Amino acid sequence: MDRLLQPESKHQPMAATHPRKALLGAQGGAIVLPVCDHYSGVEARMRKSLQLQAEMTEEFGACVFDVTLDCEDGAPVGGEAEHAALVVELALAAASTARVAARVHAVDHPAFERDVAVIAGQAGTRLSHIMLPKVESVADVERAEAALQLAGAADLPLHVLIESPAAVHRAFDIAAHPRVQSISFGLMDFVSAHGGAIPASSLRAQGQFTHPLVVRAKLEIAAACHAHGKVPSHCVVTEFSDTAAMQAAAKRAAHEFGFTRMWSIHPSQIRPILEAFAPEQQEIETASKIIAAAAAVHWAPISFASQLHDRASYRYFWHVIERAHATGRVLPAEMRPYFQSSH
Repeated sequence: MDRLLQPESKHQPMAATHPRKALLGAQGGAIVLPVCDHYSGVEARMRKSLQLQAEMTEEFGACVFDVTLDCEDGAPVGGEAEHAALVVELALAAASTARVAARVHAVDHPAFERDVAVIAGQAGTRLSHIMLPKVESVADVERAEAALQLAGAADLPLHVLIESPAAVHRAFDIAAHPRVQSISFGLMDFVSAHGGAIPASSLRAQGQFTHPLVVRAKLEIAAACHAHGKVPSHCVVTEFSDTAAMQAAAKRAAHEFGFTRMWSIHPSQIRPILEAFAPEQQEIETASKIIAAAAAVHWAPISFASQLHDRASYRYFWHVIERAHATGRVLPAEMRPYFQSSH
């Protein structure tokens, strides 16, 4: 029978080297974000979203979803400046544990520079990132980066939204930019950009996983992100009152298409996303045992359940633990010390 290498006692301290440090290389150092990104642009809904985030942070012991305050679709025409000021107010008033972002207007919109100057300039220290819509090329990312520098927010990460066939073609170049932390897929604009060549059924929860052009776009974005250690974020499901459709779409995004994050446009979608992206409890238990055993022998190879494990598989199992923590799952006791200073 194989012997699982473990610390001599359950009270023995774990190896001093944190798994993320020990397992750097390949995707060991990939960015870790909450698996759900919740969007709202109307004042009442933005306030409710932040309140819900605070409540669920208390419930789970970690911030399990981002709140992105939306200027692009949320600001009324002619009221862009006032909306940007509101976003600043809400971001500054959010709880210290909050993860708050802002979606600004696209780089070719007249309000873009003002959005960045006001929001990043006044609330940059409280924001987790800026979401940049309708990115077509690396040049758009560089323009946004320059605007952030002018606003005094040179270190604020960028998340970008790819929404056209040409942008999908450039996904690997965009993902390679050091300021880009995550790429999201804009389904509705992508379908519309094809001039009727993609049917309207591809906008729905089920159809968006079957049309070849949409499937190709999603896989290109996921592959580009994983190639550069960035986070691929899946698009919206517009049938927000259909829980079954939401759960099915989230599971496919997570388990078949390689996405590690997904958009929510209604509070009812948040928990189904968390559930779909969370590891199964048995997988969490197995991953914990393997990581604990690996740490005890300073990341040398081990034998577990008749299988050899080394740093390559340790990276996978550590990602399971990180995803469990990011989705609010209760971790086995031996894994909890790794996250005590995370929040």
